[in-house]
Amino acid sequence: MPDGELVEAQRSLAVRIRALESESALVAAEIARRSSRELGYDGLAQRLGARTPERLVQVLSGGSLADARRLVRVGTATEPWLEPTAGLGVQQVDAIRSGLRGALPTDVLAGAAARLAAEAAALDVDALARRAREVRDELDASSVAQHEEELRTQRFLRLAPLPTGMTRVSGLLDPESAAIVVGAVDAITSPRRGGPRFVDSGSPTIDDDRTIDQVMVDALVDIVSVATRAPSGRLFGKQNPAVRVLVTRDDLVRGEGPAFLEGQSASVSVATAERHICSSGTVEVTFGAEGGGLDVGRAERFHLPRQRTVLAARDGGCTVDECDRPPAWCEVHHIVPWSEGGGTSVTDGILLCRFHHMLFHNNGWRVVHDAAYYSAVPPASVDATRTPRPLRSKSGALRRLLVG
Repeated sequence: MPDGELVEAQRSLAVRIRALESESALVAAEIARRSSRELGYDGLAQRLGARTPERLVQVLSGGSLADARRLVRVGTATEPWLEPTAGLGVQQVDAIRSGLRGALPTDVLAGAAARLAAEAAALDVDALARRAREVRDELDASSVAQHEEELRTQRFLRLAPLPTGMTRVSGLLDPESAAIVVGAVDAITSPRRGGPRFVDSGSPTIDDDRTIDQVMVDALVDIVSVATRAPSGRLFGKQNPAVRVLVTRDDLVRGEGPAFLEGQSASVSVATAERHICSSGTVEVTFGAEGGGLDVGRAERFHLPRQRTVLAARDGGCTVDECDRPPAWCEVHHIVPWSEGGGTSVTDGILLCRFHHMLFHNNGWRVVHDAAYYSAVPPASVDATRTPRPLRSKSGALRRLLVG
């Protein structure tokens, strides 16, 4: 198939799959209704040997239990404000429903759901879930602390020894914990994990055949090893890893609103931001109406550390919408190429992960911007009309500051 037909075939299949999922959710909901707890062993699922309707749906569909639960959850949803999402797929509806949960008036939730439904076509499910949380924070700033605590109560770590002698590690990190752990591991393994790694002497090792996952495990073990060898009184927590907290001054003064830990998509409370500020201090970053900042002209080709700090705060990671790479994994892209006379400034720079940075340079993508809005212009080989595609900041707090 020609490239265009292949892409269109995948898009068409996705539409049909979403339609089938919607029908499946309705059937799953009816199975759940006929298997209600009140019916006891006379319920449909119980009569067929399944403990719950979700388990019966899983058996019938051959999928995962998580998928079956999602089908039942969406199919049985009775919230009237979800009506604007009727044409979306099950995963999209579930992302909006879970992202917007909170004590907001029904008409406000309906408006937010309609807004997200309109944006859903341009977002994958993960990005849609992040966007739903951002909209919720905008509409209900007073509940940010509550949602932060909800996530915190879900954290856990399990170490399960296996008969093989290995130990399985599983768990969930709340945003604040993840910012500390991920930031520490990134400091050892990023930004170019596939390149040469260094030993204490500073000499690159060339015979390291570890996989990336193995490098990450070893990095985490090294961190714990260093902590266990620390002098008495400095063990675990006395020396805090550097965690960047993004919060607007207005929200900080009010004591209410969302703050963000760099590299994490979920918001945290202003109280959490204040705690980190108390222990680590602050670096003031002021943005103009166009998101501009430090400019060193052409005196330096590479952006200075202070400029990268500003870009990390503004962009929150790779600016390509579907990419989730955090600032530590990103490189600064000159909007006007250095070879064409471009300068080294915050306004004329954006964060891109290495993959997208190489893609932009090697495949002829260009970046344009108007005020605080940046867009990527694809080459004609990708889009004959060369319609600009928005590049989005992952920093919810800074988005509110710049465009709100």
